[in-house]
Amino acid sequence: MATQATPMMFSSWEESVTFGDKGPSPTTLMETPRLKAVSVGLRAGQAIPRHPSPEAIYLFLKGSGTMTVDDESYSVGPGTTVIVPDGSRRGITADDDIVFIGTTVPADPKASDAH
Repeated sequence: MATQATPMMFSSWEESVTFGDKGPSPTTLMETPRLKAVSVGLRAGQAIPRHPSPEAIYLFLKGSGTMTVDDESYSVGPGTTVIVPDGSRRGITADDDIVFIGTTVPADPKASDAH
């Protein structure tokens, strides 16, 4: 996990992307108590199943696919940005190799202790 204490710069987004043979392999770009940013690569045909999560912003850099948020499906490709409200169920399916950067509020570790 990368902790943001000073400014960071990637000269190319390709530097931070990894692809997993069995599904997404997110790379944490930074994580603080208030913000988490990851880069994610999905191979053609791979998917991230729909799941609830905190509010988030997804910026698609490469490839094409479908992002589902609750009951709505969106075609995504380079330059597409999807902003997702807190608690919405979201998932992504890659039609071809797809890369995106996602930002969100990190999970509150105290919330899991309450259950």
